[in-house]
Amino acid sequence: MRPIKQIHGEKAPHWVGDGFFVKTLINHVEGNPSFNYSHTDPFLLFDYGEPTTFAPNPEYNSQPHGIGKHPHKGFDIVTIAYSGEITHGDSMGGRHDILAGDVQWMTTGRGVLHEEFHSEAFGQRGGVFSMVQMWVNLPSAHKLTEPKYQAVKRADLPVVALLDDNDTDNQTPMGKAVIIAGDWDGITGAVSTFTPINVWDIELHTTGAATLHIPNSHNTLLLVQEGEVVVNGTTVSAGNLIQFDAPIQSSQPNPNEPSSEQSLTSTDTIELRYAAKTVDDQPLPPVKVLLFSGEPIGEPVAGYGPFVMNTQEELRQTFRDYQTGRFGQ
Repeated sequence: MRPIKQIHGEKAPHWVGDGFFVKTLINHVEGNPSFNYSHTDPFLLFDYGEPTTFAPNPEYNSQPHGIGKHPHKGFDIVTIAYSGEITHGDSMGGRHDILAGDVQWMTTGRGVLHEEFHSEAFGQRGGVFSMVQMWVNLPSAHKLTEPKYQAVKRADLPVVALLDDNDTDNQTPMGKAVIIAGDWDGITGAVSTFTPINVWDIELHTTGAATLHIPNSHNTLLLVQEGEVVVNGTTVSAGNLIQFDAPIQSSQPNPNEPSSEQSLTSTDTIELRYAAKTVDDQPLPPVKVLLFSGEPIGEPVAGYGPFVMNTQEELRQTFRDYQTGRFGQ
């Protein structure tokens, strides 16, 4: 079982533009010696947007809530909408509404401009808005790749049942996992990535315990998005990010070891234990957690604001290109 190293959730929330109220739980530019990019590689930044209620916006057409056009370069931006809707637009000509349950995975590569606002429909009606966004680093070989956009509807994401470990006879489902990226026991996620990454969006709705298997070569983190769950024996509530211990061995196959033994020794486990609760005989909403893990890239990072490169000179050149109109070329 992969031990928990630390639980992070103490950050104060802040506004990004006027549409996204988030806690930044990972930030690669921070110098915290116990929790910096070396512990989260390849994940650069993670914003948790707790459920926030927005009133209808009477100026949803002319002044939608969100953030206007801004640049990015050198990494992937992943947005998962839990409730509410986001309209994305970019300099590649893409324009897309991210509805509740949908995923946007945008590769900024050599440079892209984009904007994010509450959708017209959500702005008009208002309601609960909740999302997460993460930045995933690109290795140096792909820093200047062609930008691309992967927009995936929830209906097109593979779903696997989470079975209760304590009910081996009946195989009772206690929840489900949506496989956004990576591999779950041979089930491949809908999104392609440049390095080995798992992103699993998990929902628990019935009392029980389930075991997750993750590569022991991955840096692994888990967000409790909504509700409360026991992770490896520790109770964790919404808005907290679990940092697991560092990887302990390489996932490279051992030619002298049988394949069945390789599969056992190349993974760690994480236990999720959930007690479904009721208030006034009414069941509470399901618990939602997001697990993300990745093979460390292990390359130097030079980042400032919306740009993440490998060297300070590359970073300076990026700013020069942006200021002289050569950005993204």
